Amino acid sequence: MHVLPLLLLVAGSAAVAGAARRTPVPAPLLLVAAGLIVSYIPGVPNYELDPEIVLPLVLPPLLYTSATDSSYLDLRAQLRPVALLSVGYVLFATFVVGWAAYLIVPDLPLPAALVLGAVVAPPDAVAATAVARRVGLPSRITTILQGESLVNDATAITAYKVALAAAVGEGATWAGGVGEFLIAAVGGVLVGLVLMIPIHWLRTHMKEALLQNTLSLLIPFVAYGIAEQLNASGVLAVVVVALYLGHRAWEVDFATRLQEEAVWKMVAFILESAVFALIGLQLPVVLKGLGQYEGATAAWYAVALFLVVVAARFVWVYPATFLPRLLSARIREREDNPSWKGPFIIGWAGMRGVVSLAIAFSIPLTVHGGEAFPGRNLILFLTFTTVIGTLVVQGLTLPPLIRFLKLPGRDPQAETLAEANAQAQASRVAEQRLDDLLTDERNALPPPLADRLRSVLERRRNAVWERLGAVNPVTGETADDTYRRLSREMIGAEREVFVKLRDHRYIDDEMLRTLLRRLDLEEAAAYREAA
Repeated sequence: MHVLPLLLLVAGSAAVAGAARRTPVPAPLLLVAAGLIVSYIPGVPNYELDPEIVLPLVLPPLLYTSATDSSYLDLRAQLRPVALLSVGYVLFATFVVGWAAYLIVPDLPLPAALVLGAVVAPPDAVAATAVARRVGLPSRITTILQGESLVNDATAITAYKVALAAAVGEGATWAGGVGEFLIAAVGGVLVGLVLMIPIHWLRTHMKEALLQNTLSLLIPFVAYGIAEQLNASGVLAVVVVALYLGHRAWEVDFATRLQEEAVWKMVAFILESAVFALIGLQLPVVLKGLGQYEGATAAWYAVALFLVVVAARFVWVYPATFLPRLLSARIREREDNPSWKGPFIIGWAGMRGVVSLAIAFSIPLTVHGGEAFPGRNLILFLTFTTVIGTLVVQGLTLPPLIRFLKLPGRDPQAETLAEANAQAQASRVAEQRLDDLLTDERNALPPPLADRLRSVLERRRNAVWERLGAVNPVTGETADDTYRRLSREMIGAEREVFVKLRDHRYIDDEMLRTLLRRLDLEEAAAYREAA
């Protein structure tokens, strides 16, 4: 792809994603719709999705940032439902959807139908979790959806490779398929376990934040590439490394964490925006070459497959939720009895995404005998319609469905109270540590500076409690909001003076940058205290 079309894709998708924040429509849906519309504007470049770019270059960083933002402890607590969805459901959907396609589409061989089943099996939870956070789903459901999206791609890619081997005539067997799946899964986990400790050691021993962030950007590609080179799952290798690094992120230098957060937010925003726009832009590509399947016939296949995909998830989710409780007294004692509402939301949140399309585009044009791959163009078309159908139908209806079911969301007041208690405990320990340090002659400070350290502690301790207090009757602000606003006003006044001094040549630009960076850090600290 030439540079200009790539720049247009990135800039256009970022603009649409930014505009989506001002609308009630989730950004992934608006991006897909924009891509569909733009794909038929005369003069728009042909953005054919390349699996050689998406799988090794786009998927790893998206997995990495999602895993580092996840909670290892929460995922471990929900290990059973996550495993049942990310492994069990994907294999179940591969067979159910594949068998249904074999029955619905005449002359589509069963191996090719199973390839289609594996392609559309993994849900993409980027859109679902974006909606979940926006609407305020219970944290348990959000954790399950996030955990599923981290692992299910590995299951689907392995299932796809096995089905593809049978479809192209490599003589794959069930035993060989199971063996390949186990090798890929165990190998991916082992690669992640081997890499995570030395990578973390490097991150904690590098002194330059820029070098540490450069390493951070390379980590997902290194983990993915090494695992794939060993015929293991690159997806699982990235997830294992990222979960470990995210869990131990507190050990990394604060400057690195600040830069890393900003860098990865930007990377995730650009990649997520671009991939959802790419989904919509594939419409002209998938419509080419349908041949005998054009028109009403192709539309019927698309609707039927979409219904099978949606129904299959519910058929799996409800037994996977309630059967373990029926079979295990330990689970009944340890876990609360779930209602039907949570599994319904999880079942309805099975939206497909760019990984399904990337896998579909990687299907070879021919089999080993030189004949055309059976139904390849139809598989591309059905994958595209399934992705669009789930994103539009389920994505648009998920927020009102969540509100209609009235699931108990997160309790902001309880969370703020827990935060206040945690901050109070930490402040007491820090104050005691300060007193101990000040007794040492090497740490002697003038009383105003020692008092300033204590006032910072006091401010941090009180900031959270103030969020629970009353608001200003005139402005409608909490004391915390007012503090943040006044702090920014003061810093803004200082910033203007520094700029004027530079303009009048009292200080040079290098000194201005130093002074502005100091103010930026103070403003960031004030914002974080009040956030």
